[in-house]
Amino acid sequence: MTASLPPTLQVALKEWAAVCSALSTGRQIVLLRKGGIWESAGEFQVEHPQFLLFPTHVHQSLNQLKPEAHAGFQPYNVEPARITMSLAGQVTDILKIEPRQQMDRLDDQHIWAPPLLDMRFNYRPENPLYLLLVRAYKLAEPLTVENTPAYAGCKSWVPLAQPFSTQNATAILDDDAYQSRRDLIRSRL
Repeated sequence: MTASLPPTLQVALKEWAAVCSALSTGRQIVLLRKGGIWESAGEFQVEHPQFLLFPTHVHQSLNQLKPEAHAGFQPYNVEPARITMSLAGQVTDILKIEPRQQMDRLDDQHIWAPPLLDMRFNYRPENPLYLLLVRAYKLAEPLTVENTPAYAGCKSWVPLAQPFSTQNATAILDDDAYQSRRDLIRSRL
């Protein structure tokens, strides 16, 4: 399952810093999304299947994370003036999640607490919820950007002012480990 990133990326996906941390250790390979997905020729696709991860802080809360993700948690009233990105991601699978019980079968595969999952299912219930399987890569050099007004707001995708190198990025999980987790998650659904 060796995947390769393009030599540069100029788009980032906003995700909670705690989830970015879980991706960076291989603890988690899944993301949940209702937005940023579109249908083409009967298939659901992610707008950008390869991206940098843009950690966010303001909306994450302890009651929406399992206790294991509480270490190092700091509440923020505003996003930091500078954002450091150290990961890239590549979506390998998009799985539609319909009954809430499907996420219960994946409880050991993520750091989200039940209140977050309930909120995601209940928000705009007419729209389906998608589980994205994401292979994470550690960038050879973390990059720091000014958190400009163009990056602010409740949006999934952030077009960056310039492309950033993904040269020498290394997969967090090797091919066999990622494939094993991928197969496990898919089998439980």
